[in-house]
Amino acid sequence: MDIHTADLCDQFESELRICAPMFRSYGGRAAFGGQITTLKLFEDNGLVRKALEAPGNGRVLVVDGGGSMRRALVGDQIAALAVKNGWAGIVVYGCIRDSAAIGEMDIGVCALGTHPLKTVKRNEGQVDLTVSFGGIDFVPGQYLYADADGVIVCPRSLI
Repeated sequence: MDIHTADLCDQFESELRICAPMFRSYGGRAAFGGQITTLKLFEDNGLVRKALEAPGNGRVLVVDGGGSMRRALVGDQIAALAVKNGWAGIVVYGCIRDSAAIGEMDIGVCALGTHPLKTVKRNEGQVDLTVSFGGIDFVPGQYLYADADGVIVCPRSLI
C-alpha cells in the first residue's frame, strides 16, 4: 500500500481529521494504514497482547495509554505478534520499548517515545470505544493512515 498523507490531505481535506504532530515512527514500515481498532488503558498492556493475538487483517490498533511516559505498552514480543497476525500498524499514545528490534519488523509503529520499563499485567481497560488524543477522535471501524508527515483519520477507506 502506497500511502502519502500529504497527498491524501490535498485530495480529501474536508473528510479528514489530522492528529497533532506528536508521534515518532519506530516500526520498519514507514507508512501504513487500515481500519481502526481501539484500546483505552493505563500502564497495563494485557489487552494489547490479547488484541494482537487475534487476526489483524490489515487493521491498525490504536492504543490510548493516557499519554503515560512511565512504562512501555508495546515491546518487541508484542510487535512480533502483530506482524505474525497480519496487523498493519500500532499507534500508541504512550511509550514503546525494544525500539531497535521493532525498527527491523515489517509493521508500522508510532508512539510518543520509548521507555525501558514494562507494564503491569492486570488486563484492565476498554476495547473498541472512541478514544481521543492529539485533538481528534479515533473511531473503531474508521480508517487511519500514517507516514513521516503525520497521522490522519477518515470515516471511509481512501486507498
